[in-house]
Amino acid sequence: MADRVSVSITIGGALTAAAYADLAEIIADEGLSIEWDGEPFNPSHRTDGAPLQLFAHEVAWGRFEALESWCVLNGIAFARWCGGYGAEWRPERVVYTGGGAPRSFDADESDRILIDRADVERLGSVGALLAHFDAADFPIPPLAIDAGAKRTVP
Repeated sequence: MADRVSVSITIGGALTAAAYADLAEIIADEGLSIEWDGEPFNPSHRTDGAPLQLFAHEVAWGRFEALESWCVLNGIAFARWCGGYGAEWRPERVVYTGGGAPRSFDADESDRILIDRADVERLGSVGALLAHFDAADFPIPPLAIDAGAKRTVP
């Protein structure tokens, strides 16, 4: 049996209506909702002009593998937080900006980014530390649905 924790994810970017239908199906398959312990996700739950925030408890290994893979494949930005599981893994935030590779940041159970002495020594300056925090706090764009939308990867 898989280790399970609470997880949240925020998704944003431009999608065609057909791509949104695919995304909505994956979200439903993952058993997500737009609030903790809320009703199952429905495509109408999306709010115009805002990123899509989704939540679930008891998520295997603290990640949404199918959803995150789909977002990377389609250049859709996301930030995912998961709680820690005993000695198996610590809480983390994973950020994908819509291009490149997802990046992982140490976090706490309240989704605050953490650094330790090794991070300070590796980063080396206040400016680099602030850039680290800025990267972890990447602003997820609104999830925009447009029949003619073209994917743009930064």
